[in-house]
Amino acid sequence: MSVRENLVAVIMAGGIGSRFWPASTPENPKQFLQFFGDRSLLQKSYDRIAALIPPERVLILTQERFRGLVKSQLPDIPNENIIGEPIRRDTAAPVALSALWTHEKWGSQVLAVLTSDHLIGTDEDFQKALISAGEAAMQSDCLYTFGIPPSYPATGYGYLETGEPLQENEGIAHFGLERFVEKPDLATAKRYCEAGHFLWNSGMFVWRNDVILKEFEKQLPDHLKHLQSACAGGKTLTPESLLESFEPLQSISVDFGIMENAADVRCVKANFSWSDVGGWRALFDHMAADTDGNIAQQAQTFAHEATGNLVFSSHDGEEVGLLGVDNLVVVRSQGQTLIAHKDKVEDLKKLLAKRDTQ
Repeated sequence: MSVRENLVAVIMAGGIGSRFWPASTPENPKQFLQFFGDRSLLQKSYDRIAALIPPERVLILTQERFRGLVKSQLPDIPNENIIGEPIRRDTAAPVALSALWTHEKWGSQVLAVLTSDHLIGTDEDFQKALISAGEAAMQSDCLYTFGIPPSYPATGYGYLETGEPLQENEGIAHFGLERFVEKPDLATAKRYCEAGHFLWNSGMFVWRNDVILKEFEKQLPDHLKHLQSACAGGKTLTPESLLESFEPLQSISVDFGIMENAADVRCVKANFSWSDVGGWRALFDHMAADTDGNIAQQAQTFAHEATGNLVFSSHDGEEVGLLGVDNLVVVRSQGQTLIAHKDKVEDLKKLLAKRDTQ
């Protein structure tokens, strides 16, 4: 059996995207927004793997309140494959749930655990890397992750320290993984980039469901104990059974709870471009600017003596004038407005925390 026949995509779509306030809200977070053309980040994530994996073998793990939104954006996905988490318990819980449910339903399968809110290209390069990792995971009891060659000393990403090279398949390099590294300070990030064997942690994984379940048995057995009853027999998951299963779970990431101490972790070095599109500042790198360096999305923008600004509106055709200002981020959405210097916009959470205390 080829890996394509054995592959299931698990798209994690439960985030809240607070760094894109006010466009991203608790009711309509980042992954559902259209920053790049007429497809949301979630839709682009699905489009990326649609040629490889049929919709009945694609799972969307989201929050219960977003299930309708997911269905409206991805109507081809079967209802039972859109799984709503009743309570947020970080990433280990939905990972364990997807492994249990697919194993009950289809037996041993290769799971590709993917993000819903990252910008990745090209689709062809991503698919080649995914198949390469999937083939290796199907044949061995290992856990795979994707590492991104760093283009600058980022302090907002975790890193992967790669070990010995294992194989190269059609230009895609596989490595053993020495360790996961938390987000570093700038000096440490510079050392990682200079060393040449550190990669950014993309937060995407490939493994067989039976292999990751064995790791949960060793490291987070309570997750399996509480989730198994909801998944028994591969039945349709209900809000009631999920709530009962999720309530007692520890809130922990799959990186910290499983990957950092797993026995055999390997890495594919990505040959595709990647950005987590972590906030408004990131859009400057991915949107076309006019001759003055201004970027406008869904807004009629006119400017005089204004350069290097980003204007975004949730309402098509809204008119915004820029006069004598440089390097601003201006966002209008649902009666709320953000005006920030682009070098300060990464502090948005601090601004929202101050708002919430007033």
